[in-house]
Amino acid sequence: MSTTEEVVGLCTDLIRFDTSNFGPDGSKGEREAAEYVAEKLSEVGIESQLFESEHRRASVVAHWEPPGCDASLPPLLVHAHTDVVPAVAEDWQVDPFAGEVIDGYIWGRGAVDMKDFDAMVLAVVRDRARTGRAPRRPIRLVFTADEEAGGYFGSIWLAEQHPELIADCSEAIGEVGGFSLTIRDDLRLYLVQTAEKGMAWLRLVADGQAGHGSMRNDNNAVTDLAKAAARVGEYRWPDRIRPAQQQFLDALEDALGIQINNDTVEDTLAGLGSISRMIGATMGNTANPTMLQAGYKVNVIPGHASAGIDGRFIPGCDDEFFTTIQELLGDKVRYEVVHDDIAVETEFSGALVEAMRTSLVAEDEHARVVPYLLSAGTDAKAWSKLGVRCFGFNPLKLPPELDFTALFHGVDERVPIEGLEFGCRVFDHFLDQA
Repeated sequence: MSTTEEVVGLCTDLIRFDTSNFGPDGSKGEREAAEYVAEKLSEVGIESQLFESEHRRASVVAHWEPPGCDASLPPLLVHAHTDVVPAVAEDWQVDPFAGEVIDGYIWGRGAVDMKDFDAMVLAVVRDRARTGRAPRRPIRLVFTADEEAGGYFGSIWLAEQHPELIADCSEAIGEVGGFSLTIRDDLRLYLVQTAEKGMAWLRLVADGQAGHGSMRNDNNAVTDLAKAAARVGEYRWPDRIRPAQQQFLDALEDALGIQINNDTVEDTLAGLGSISRMIGATMGNTANPTMLQAGYKVNVIPGHASAGIDGRFIPGCDDEFFTTIQELLGDKVRYEVVHDDIAVETEFSGALVEAMRTSLVAEDEHARVVPYLLSAGTDAKAWSKLGVRCFGFNPLKLPPELDFTALFHGVDERVPIEGLEFGCRVFDHFLDQA
């Protein structure tokens, strides 16, 4: 079986493991998925270790250093996660955990986030192991649990409890990057992630005077919280353009032959699909109210009210983020940090970047590789704390009409089979040069 044939089977198999991560309420299926990955590696002579941070929260780590690779070079960390966000089956056209193949696409939760890359890595590594084709340098393969809930039981746990597993790695590739953005028939931009925003999940808390709902109340926790949440949600954060973002905008201006106004970037790029919203989200810090909780009965004014805020900050702008949040909340509402993590940033330069570029051009003569800043977060946060230089490089050539970024955590998530096959070929080239 060829690599391109095998990747479809591997991807559908992985989707059929329901690895839904419910955050504080736990997860399911991560141990089974980890055992499957370990078995597929073992079948071609690559031994791995399973690490459980808690019962059945399993990650896989393998050292692939076959004869023929240059053992004097530091290993390249290739990382992916096996957990997925939950899916409500009634909202989907298909069973989200059936791994169905329809009209040239593999459908299912995790098809693009990120069991497609799990499958690509396994397919290419297995083929190279069977045929005795060593990568240029040693490879450290890591398949983590819990990425979708911040990595506490996956990458963060591994980095804190077993840093020796990747301490000798200087560079890494993982999600979210390497996918194509078609500008015209003779030009496709391939976006490589070189930076990602930091994370600040906050709980807003207001305390007031409990009382009867029929009475006047000038110390109403719900009112105070609602005003504060609205101020946060409506605030227009100033632009804070980092090098990766500026290079990406410059490339778009050149490709489209237009000048992009920072204030109207989403409207200007609306024709590019949901990626315009992603670009807009990386122009500065963001903070969105996402949850509200208060009261237990309509005729009782509660003494407490709370709200959830999903905050993301540009590299280097974390102090500004928290100072501004405090100012917006005022003196009647306080915040508690539920989860926070660093922003990640590296330069778009060096031999690894050149390996990405040449690998993509080898399969697509119209490829132009550009860096970008991701609005979300990945396991790269954990590895970068150990000094690893992280990139998002999960190569996919996508149909121009596919609204790719809308599929992340979205309904009817799916990945084109031709894109997967393309990714395998690119990744295979990449391992010869990385």
